[in-house]
Formats: sequence, C-alpha cells, structure tokens
Amino acid sequence: MSLLKKISQWLDDRTGYTDNIRPLIKHLAPPRAKWTYVFGSASLFCLIVQIVTGVGLSLLYQPSSSLAFESLNFITNQATFGRVLRGIHFYGASGMILMVGIHMVRVYIFAAYKYPREMSWVSGVLLLFLTIAMGFTGQLLRWDSNGVWSSVVAAEQMGRMPFIGKYVARLLLGGDTIGGHTLSRFYSYHVFLFPAMIFGFVGLHLYLVFRNGISEPPKAGRQVDPKTYRAWYKNMLSEKGVPFWPDAAWRDTLFGAFIVLAIFALAVIVGPPSLNTPPDPAYIHTTPAPDWYMIPFFSLFALMPPAIESWVIFLAPPLIIIFMLILPFVSNKGERSPIKRPWAVFGVICVAIFMTCLLVIGYKAPWSPVFDAKALPLTAIHGDQQDSVIQKGTHLFYIRGCEYCHQINGYGGFKGPNLTYIGNRLDIPLIKIRIVNGGPDMPSFGGTLSKQDIDALAVFLSAQK
Repeated sequence: MSLLKKISQWLDDRTGYTDNIRPLIKHLAPPRAKWTYVFGSASLFCLIVQIVTGVGLSLLYQPSSSLAFESLNFITNQATFGRVLRGIHFYGASGMILMVGIHMVRVYIFAAYKYPREMSWVSGVLLLFLTIAMGFTGQLLRWDSNGVWSSVVAAEQMGRMPFIGKYVARLLLGGDTIGGHTLSRFYSYHVFLFPAMIFGFVGLHLYLVFRNGISEPPKAGRQVDPKTYRAWYKNMLSEKGVPFWPDAAWRDTLFGAFIVLAIFALAVIVGPPSLNTPPDPAYIHTTPAPDWYMIPFFSLFALMPPAIESWVIFLAPPLIIIFMLILPFVSNKGERSPIKRPWAVFGVICVAIFMTCLLVIGYKAPWSPVFDAKALPLTAIHGDQQDSVIQKGTHLFYIRGCEYCHQINGYGGFKGPNLTYIGNRLDIPLIKIRIVNGGPDMPSFGGTLSKQDIDALAVFLSAQK
C-alpha cells in the first residue's frame, strides 16, 4: 500500500489531478435529491458500457456487404465471449434509451429546465435524439434481412416527405438503393459521427450541471424568479447542501451498478437477437420489425390514413423538436411542483399510454401478413374433421397463404377479418364470391385456384360456426 500511495502522490505532484477532481466530487448538492435523480447517472453508466463493448465488437466486425453478416455470425457463435459481448451491447442500447427517456420525463415533471438550466435541457434533448439515432443505425449493422429491410422501410417513409423526401432518403442510404455504400455510411454514422456528437454534448451537459448545480426537488409554492434564484440557491447550498460524494452519489453508483448487472444478466441468460438470413431482395416473405424503441413510430405510420402520412412525416418531427427546444425559453420561471402543474403530469401520462399502446400494437402488427403462421391442426377447426373435403380446404387455407392474413381459433394473422365463425355470417355461394373476386386488401384467387379448390375452401370455411 505504501508503494501505491507513493505512486499516487507522484502522479498528483506531476499532474495535479486532485486539485481538479476533488472540487467536482465534493461540490454541494441539494439535500433531498434522492432516488428520482439517479437516471441521469444511469444513462452515463450505460454510455460507458456501450463504448467499451462497441470497441470490442469493432475489433472483429467487418463493415463490408459481403462480410458483415458472416463476421457478426462469427462474433455471436464462435468468438470467445462474443455472444455475451454482443448481448451486452444490444441490451445496453435499450438501457441507455430507457434511462435517457426516464431522465427527460423526470426533468420535465420537476420543471428542472427552468432558469438557469435552460441549456442543460437543450443539450439533453439533443442527446435523447442522438441516442435514438445510435440505436437505429446500429440495427442495420447486423446486415440481416430484418435489420436491412427495417432501414429500407424507414428510408421509404422519409422519401415520402414533400419537397425534401428524396434528398433525405439519399442522405440516409448513401444513394437511391441499399447496398454496400449504405452499410459504410451507417457504420460511419454509428462509429464516428454520432458518438463524437454524443461525447461533445455529454461534456457540455456535465459542465452545465457543475456550472448551475443540481436542481433542488420542487416544493409547492416555491417559484423560480430569475432575478433572485441564483442568490437563493447559493444560500440554500451553504446552509443545507451535502457533498455530492458520498452523500448524494452513492445512490447514483448503486443504481447504475444495478442497471449494468441487469444488462449483463440479460446478455448471459437471454442473449442477443438472433441473426436470421443475409439480406436477399428475392425473399419477400418477411415482416421487418425494428427494435422496440422504434416500433411505436412504425405503428403510428402504419395506422394513420395514407393521405396524411407524408405530411405527418414532414411536419411532426420538426414541430416536436422545436417544441422541446423552445420549452425552457417560453417557460423559464414560475412554479415547478408537479402538484401545481397537473396538466404537465397529465400530458406525460397520456404520452406514456399512447406510446405503450403503439408498442403493443406494433408487436402484434395487425397490418402485416404473418408469414411464419403455423398450419391449422385439425383439432382447431369446426365441422367434420374426418371429411376429406374439409381436410383439403384446411390444407389449402394454409398453403395458399390465406392463413397469413386471416385467423381461425388463434392460428394465423390479423390483417384480414377473423374467420373463426365465418360460417355464421356467409353461406357457401357468398364465400365463393369473396374467394374469386378478392377485396380491397385481398387478391383475387379466381385465376389461380381450380373450381375444386374453391369448392373445398368454401366448404371448409362454411363449416366454421
């Protein structure tokens, strides 16, 4: 220990690091800043995890359209601890987005964006969107059919924006179509551009925390007055403030360690998302599904009327960003307590419910065919299960793709009407008309099915009562 102490003293004498670090870790914090304040530090813990694991993955990953999938497959299945490393990076991204989101909600509910912390909020908003952008660009780097086609869907949505859509899509993909240039561009976004911006804004964010102090817990009736707040805050800290370390920081450290351990546990027990197949333009039986934090946006675009979709894509993101950025400048004083700001709390609850519903619907994806639907077992159908015509209709219902869009007794998709009791609504002639002519979202089978096949399908469906 004496040797370590001598080394520490020598380093301190040569660098003077204690003169710079001690004031930071000993700076005073409000006395009641407790467990609701831990999410910002947890976000920083997740960022450190992402940096470490990202560097580890980059040592083996090859950003080439011909090698990317195989290199990631090698990392997952053959490299020592590769599966765990990739799992930590995957769940670390989810953890970081979740922690940053909760931290922003806490700041909004406590109105901690008010004077003098307006720029802390602005830098936090930019960090939130950069974190989401990191997650989005990282998904394509898997270079499997799901990651690639999810990015294609996003690019096509952006391309529908009036006036600037095609330029935004080209900026995202690096051209008019997806290919090796797209992978190179996403790799540059994910490894160089966005991390550099995140490091800069994290540094600014932390500097502003030390510059303006940690916001005190709000109290009903105690309003923020820019003319007197700094003097009041300085006096409050001198009378009641506690050193950030260890009085306040131990909660941040404990919670951050818990989040890191949870990420590690998920990586070991559950593992990273499986890689399906390399991207193949000829393979159309796939339903691209982004990671969970992007699913609500995909759900929203899928559910809104097509006539307004392009304008919503064009107008909604900039309006949301502008609202979030100007919020602290139009409301930088006054009440901070959630009790006195019920509409702010109500708005957060509504947004949380809305996003949760979109997430649940997105996983269900009722607007997309279910290409991996399991064939109907005879025990799941109504009617005479020994009837050869009904058995043939059951088989045709699956092999002709009807089951991708229609559900019977819990088997099949959601895009079309549920046919579990279709026999109660339509008789055989009407069912044949529907099969032959099709509908708005249903192809016509009159030219692809024989009369015997149509008869078998109609008899089978009419028995579902």
